[in-house]
Amino acid sequence: MHANGAQTHGSQYQRRGHVLLVAGDRAVHRRRPQITPSANLAALATVPTPVLLDSSLPTDLVHLDGVHDPNSVLLRLRAAVAASGPVLLYLSGRLTADRRRRELHLALTGTTPGTVRYSALPWSWLRNELRTRPAGTTVVFADLAADRHAWARLQERPDAVCEQLPLCGVVVPPGLAGTEGVSPYTRQLVEQLRQEAGRPGNSLLHSAAVSAAALPPGTLVLPRSGQLDALSGTGEPRTDIRRLLAQVQRRRAADRSSPAAAAAPDAPGPPGTPPHPGPAPVAPPAAAAPAGPPAPVPARAPAATLPAVPRQLPAEADPRPVIWEAAQAGRHNEAAAMAAAWEQHAMRRHGPNSAEAVHWAEIRADLARIAENYPQATRLWIAAARSRLAHQSSDAPELLAAAQGAHYCWHHVTDPDAARELGPELLDLLGRLPALDPRHVPVARQRLEALGSRTSPAG
Repeated sequence: MHANGAQTHGSQYQRRGHVLLVAGDRAVHRRRPQITPSANLAALATVPTPVLLDSSLPTDLVHLDGVHDPNSVLLRLRAAVAASGPVLLYLSGRLTADRRRRELHLALTGTTPGTVRYSALPWSWLRNELRTRPAGTTVVFADLAADRHAWARLQERPDAVCEQLPLCGVVVPPGLAGTEGVSPYTRQLVEQLRQEAGRPGNSLLHSAAVSAAALPPGTLVLPRSGQLDALSGTGEPRTDIRRLLAQVQRRRAADRSSPAAAAAPDAPGPPGTPPHPGPAPVAPPAAAAPAGPPAPVPARAPAATLPAVPRQLPAEADPRPVIWEAAQAGRHNEAAAMAAAWEQHAMRRHGPNSAEAVHWAEIRADLARIAENYPQATRLWIAAARSRLAHQSSDAPELLAAAQGAHYCWHHVTDPDAARELGPELLDLLGRLPALDPRHVPVARQRLEALGSRTSPAG
């Protein structure tokens, strides 16, 4: 205990923060782990506690791994809630639901479908305990994999996990094999916290982790609505975004003040000028011969110009040139984090399938392409195309461009497993677009069949 120090700072020494890391039961699909909570906790343990909590106060750090009794977790949770300073709660493991009441639980070690009500941590306990915390002093990060019972519940109420909780995180659907070791979302949380530029705020930390992680298809990203505002206290683009924009703008001003930058013939235009998002589209090849295999699909990169500025973004506040400049300078995580944060702002303001939200999803897809993260770029282009297909005709130019972008990026996916995983989704999308170049579907199908044959057992 610290008993010395100036009296005027006595209250500071009395305040303490609290970090509670909880590893539930791991989720397994076909003997392969979907999520390994112990590995996630070990990864977070490498982050200094002041950085993890974003506080210089003395902090208690508690790891709970291999716990069987939900009451033991409840006691630790109440100790965290009683902390006078900020609190961070991290939960990882298998999300399940009891068969009788269909209430969500975090499965603990030894939890079976028949013992959920007695051996798992009820999600309602989290809400009941954390509701007494002052607003803005608590954050919950969750990296979960749902079993079929929990996933059925989330299909009815996608926000059931983060309802009345200052929670952000991801829930992987059942039936998908994960990766060994640290899961993608938690790995990116750790990567963002290790950056020397300073710890981002909780909302931006979450956005950056989601944008950089190679999340499995269908992953539920939380929160899905304005609940993220509880982490920042405003519905406008958050202070963290503006801080990042200011940093990049200062860097831009310093670069332009140098003689080399002043002499550069292709210096970026003013902030209100939409930048060129990438290389010019490659010209289509010559027409295919009547016989023989399908001709190569026109190798077009995603759209040659970014979509128009969303209606709620005045030209002088357009962040796209700054985001684009960060990407061109190789600061891919920084660019992706800013774009993801603006996308969430658009989703809260206009809706998840609005033109404004799709605009930012397409920007994120192109940023992933620039970073040569082709699996992520493919997923984002497919998602953007599906959103457009739900509200636009199947021959809309923007929709066709998004589908072409997805196919372009998929052909650059070098990992056979990732390509096989994304191929059926891409084929399904291409098959829904009769106005698309007819060569896309057979070429994509041919590659997918070739990928399958390379790993199929002999005979």
